[in-house]
Amino acid sequence: MSIADNLERIRRELPAGVRLVAVSKFHPAPTVREAYDAGQRIFGESRVQELTAKQPLLPADIEWHFVGTLQTNKVKYIAPFIHTIQSVDSPSLLKEIDRRAALCHRQIRVLLEIHIAKEQTKHGFAPEECRQLLQSHPDKAYPNVCIAGLMGMATFTDDREQVRREFTTLRTLFDEARTLLPTDTAFTELSMGMSDDYHTAIACGSTMVRIGTAIFGNRS
Repeated sequence: MSIADNLERIRRELPAGVRLVAVSKFHPAPTVREAYDAGQRIFGESRVQELTAKQPLLPADIEWHFVGTLQTNKVKYIAPFIHTIQSVDSPSLLKEIDRRAALCHRQIRVLLEIHIAKEQTKHGFAPEECRQLLQSHPDKAYPNVCIAGLMGMATFTDDREQVRREFTTLRTLFDEARTLLPTDTAFTELSMGMSDDYHTAIACGSTMVRIGTAIFGNRS
């Protein structure tokens, strides 16, 4: 099936209120353009060097999301154009994003990455760290950042019940976080679910799925 066919199939499966991030990492700009021409506008990348090489080659109305581990010393390269950084996993990274956004005279939208998987290789805040951050008036500490929600990755496993439990844990934390920010209408995004588990994520309340292989095929 073509990229356009894959996108159409996945879109039919997404309920209202769930947005699709096409994860285009390791795929060249012409391949991204195929998805764009099929109507896709939100794309996710996980390497700064790859993103900064592709971005000038593609249409300006693309909404770029950074979804991989981000080092603080590389924030400056994407701060001028990035729409959302989904993988904020520490206060130090949040501080640097705020600083770089101020230098660019803009506000950058972020999601807090929560560590819900059993795998230690995955990154993110512990749930209690997330609660403490959201209770510390981050809107005042980081005025050039918009904390728009949470992101998480489940364990890579065939155990669907484990995946469901992990997504449910994240959904529960998301609901709790919204009560900590009663006046923050921007905190609406729960990004969870990838090619292997997005149906489970949607059932658990995801508002955004990050799909790569099911759209573009295996990466080289």
